Amino acid sequence: MKTKTIQEIRTLLQDENSEPEESVLKCIQNDSRKGVQKLWEQWCKRKVQEQMLQDQYIRMSKYEDHCEVNGFSRVAGIDEVGRGPLAGPVVASAVILDRNEQIIGLNDSKALSVSKRESLYEEIIEKAVSIGVGMVTAEEIDRINIYEASKKAMLLAIDDLALHPDYLLIDAMKLPIGIEQESIIKGDAASNSIAAASIVAKVTRDRIMSDYSRKYPHYSFAANSGYATRDHLAAIQIHGTTPIHRKSFAPVSEQIKQSEKV
Repeated sequence: MKTKTIQEIRTLLQDENSEPEESVLKCIQNDSRKGVQKLWEQWCKRKVQEQMLQDQYIRMSKYEDHCEVNGFSRVAGIDEVGRGPLAGPVVASAVILDRNEQIIGLNDSKALSVSKRESLYEEIIEKAVSIGVGMVTAEEIDRINIYEASKKAMLLAIDDLALHPDYLLIDAMKLPIGIEQESIIKGDAASNSIAAASIVAKVTRDRIMSDYSRKYPHYSFAANSGYATRDHLAAIQIHGTTPIHRKSFAPVSEQIKQSEKV
């Protein structure tokens, strides 16, 4: 076999749509050129990572597998984001995945980089059977408390689904709804469906906060998503609060009280 150039080998190994034949891989592995050996090491590392992600997907399918064995075909994973921030809504998502369409890399949205989260979000939008989103504003959070607001956002997300689910996998929450369900502690790292919901909710909320960042530029909402960062707290002290701040949350309520004394 004619010896391939390093560039030809690079192109061959970087092609994610096809796997080189075993004989070709053996030749590359035994090629003594340093450039080829570096490419071989990179390829091996990528294959190990791919296998780890495949194993993770299988491991995180156990709840959905159990549901399928027991006759449930429309299993919705449900999660919310935004309980802790000082500003903005709490957002929930409900996602029914297509069991015939694998989405490799699903995980707790907090464990993913922004670029990976965005990439998975687009894949979920493309491949999921149905996606629902629910949102509760800061004003309503102040009125009913964040726990109740989180439940309401989840119920709104379920109601937003185009298909009625026959089973719910929920991240650490029980919902007052007449659908069989299971509450899973740290479910976004244990179930692909909940992980998908976590990603959809996170990306949706981040985009909302980016929009608010343009409306209220002093608070850096695009960067902090409304959480109590040092810059955010300083902005509240200097500029006061906005209509999207949660007035029942301690740092905000304290600032309001101080402003009223002046």
